[in-house]
Amino acid sequence: MSNPFGHHLPTRKVAFVAGANGISGGAIIDHLVKQSHREWSEIITTSRRPIKSIYTDPRVRFVALDFLEPAEEIVDKIKELCKDVTHAFFTSYVHDNDFSKLHVKNGPLFRNFLESVDLACPRLQRVVLQTGGKHYGFQFRDIKTPLVENMPRYEGPENIFYYEQEDDLFAIQKRRSTWNYNIIRPMGIIGYSWQYLGINETLPIAQYFLICRELGEAPQWPGNLDSYHRVENQSYAPSIADLTVWAATQDQCRDEVFNHCNGDVIVWKFLWHLLADYFKVPMDKFEAPTEQTKSMNMGEWAKDKKPIWERIVAKYGGEIEAFQLGEFELMNWLITPSPQKIPFISTVAKAREFGWNRSDDTYQTWLDTLRSYENAGVLPIL
Repeated sequence: MSNPFGHHLPTRKVAFVAGANGISGGAIIDHLVKQSHREWSEIITTSRRPIKSIYTDPRVRFVALDFLEPAEEIVDKIKELCKDVTHAFFTSYVHDNDFSKLHVKNGPLFRNFLESVDLACPRLQRVVLQTGGKHYGFQFRDIKTPLVENMPRYEGPENIFYYEQEDDLFAIQKRRSTWNYNIIRPMGIIGYSWQYLGINETLPIAQYFLICRELGEAPQWPGNLDSYHRVENQSYAPSIADLTVWAATQDQCRDEVFNHCNGDVIVWKFLWHLLADYFKVPMDKFEAPTEQTKSMNMGEWAKDKKPIWERIVAKYGGEIEAFQLGEFELMNWLITPSPQKIPFISTVAKAREFGWNRSDDTYQTWLDTLRSYENAGVLPIL
């Protein structure tokens, strides 16, 4: 690009965001639309289903794509639309509560995405793959914390599909060596999404508190004593987006992996009482867990609760379809700790060393996320 005076102006960037309806993908789009038109001239978004968020920014364009289709078919659909893409962000994910099956679809999902953008985007400069803290296998082994980016891979019998995605990334990049990559590894993600299925702990936990309030019951801790006192750090989706876009546009970050967390830690005990206060649920009948307390099955608890949720929505507002039994079943994994007694703690020391300096109060990000769901009409405003 040049101007009439003969000076060369910097080429503006074009983003391609896969997983637009998800927590991280939506947050990346929200982050990009806040950036200058001089920096990002176009923001192309995609998911399997039509995007539900409303963007009035004329730079945002949507195309429905299923990355489980053959790459050649995807290339035909995007080669004209994406010919100027410079930065491709992958946050797509197909969930299965049986974690041993996650690789079946999520491996091909990323491989087809990567093959497609490699072939259809001649101006491509950077590809960003989002994986997660489970990359380190802390769910399967006793591992030293905090988790750092250069820890060796887990070599146990369980499958971690992130490794397959990374290996495809390295192989396809090496094939032509025309673009660079980043890998972002967040911890448990807190944030707003129109998509109700997947790993989204905010909604079922909010619904648990609201149903307990409606029934006049105390929101008992679903886990045991160990999980009640568990220390961990988490990742706020807008902050993940901030790190993702920052890393993708920094020359010094080429071909680097970065953990993401908010920069602090939480204790579930204190978060639980903060949420009770937020939802105005009386805790006078709350019984703190003891060493004898057994974890409750949240899927079993939720089986007969949808009519209660519908009653709440009829009284106060909200979205009936936001109640998903599978999300409560997933809470059994989120709340009940693994046999390991170590805290689940990552570190952003590497990102700090490279120049990224954002931090967030995780307790506050929970409240901000709840307000986002209320403002969108998904959760009721009491």
